[in-house]
Amino acid sequence: MTGLLWLGLSLVVLGLTAVGLSILGESRWAGETSALRAGLERGRLDGKPGPGSLPTRYDARELEGLPEPVQRYFRAVLKDGQPIINAVTIEIAGTFNMSPTAEQWKPFTSRQRVVARRPGFLWDAKIAMLPGVNVRVVDSYIVGKGQLHATIEGLFTMADIQGEGEIARGEFMRWCAEVAWYPTALLPSQGVRWEAVDDHSAHATFADGPLTLTLLFRFNDADLIGSFRADARGGMVGDKMVMAPWEGVWSNYQVRDGVQVPFTGEVAWMRPEGRRPYFIGTVTALAFEFSP
Repeated sequence: MTGLLWLGLSLVVLGLTAVGLSILGESRWAGETSALRAGLERGRLDGKPGPGSLPTRYDARELEGLPEPVQRYFRAVLKDGQPIINAVTIEIAGTFNMSPTAEQWKPFTSRQRVVARRPGFLWDAKIAMLPGVNVRVVDSYIVGKGQLHATIEGLFTMADIQGEGEIARGEFMRWCAEVAWYPTALLPSQGVRWEAVDDHSAHATFADGPLTLTLLFRFNDADLIGSFRADARGGMVGDKMVMAPWEGVWSNYQVRDGVQVPFTGEVAWMRPEGRRPYFIGTVTALAFEFSP
């Protein structure tokens, strides 16, 4: 009986310790993400008067001279005179491959905040590694700096890369690739330069501070963005950042507040051994903030 009593007490202590660590981890994580969100909002330029002010309404006349597939895309997803999207909050659920070389798919939920000007985002994700054990991940691009921070339960760091250089370029590239969720940011009036490739694709060039990059967008038979591709993006393989082609596929388009956006996406690395998807997600909630 004494042995059973000690076993029971030990299990209670372990349980209370686990609960305490979980609460501590949530508190630390909430503090970190709150500080990042504040930095993202402080860096916004929309709504602030000045010489860099941009149009707040979409004017279909600015499509003149754009590649034909790009013109068809804007006509499909936007309406003349509608307000420019300043920000969007997106909730996403899906599966994420935790291994760069094997199949280690885990379910995740996430909340993402995106601002159009100055370009920036904060992706706050929870990935279920084991029953009761979550990996918390922040992926962000805020005022020209990138960050990838992954922890176990918000307490034990698995990866922490941040700053300028390649990490900033890679995170800015993510903002550009996901622009189908906030398509007014693709308009020439918002600073994007388009170059024709063929009747179903075009290059888009984006700039933010010292960073300039170009992505290939392919348009499907419905004149919507079907995929994007970058010739090279840095990704972590072990403890090294490896450059590789990077691409994504969009589908399941739906209309929200008069804007047509994709609700399902898949993202993959193009490794020497072949295409390796690592993200499959579906939007569960989406809310726009428009220019007044």
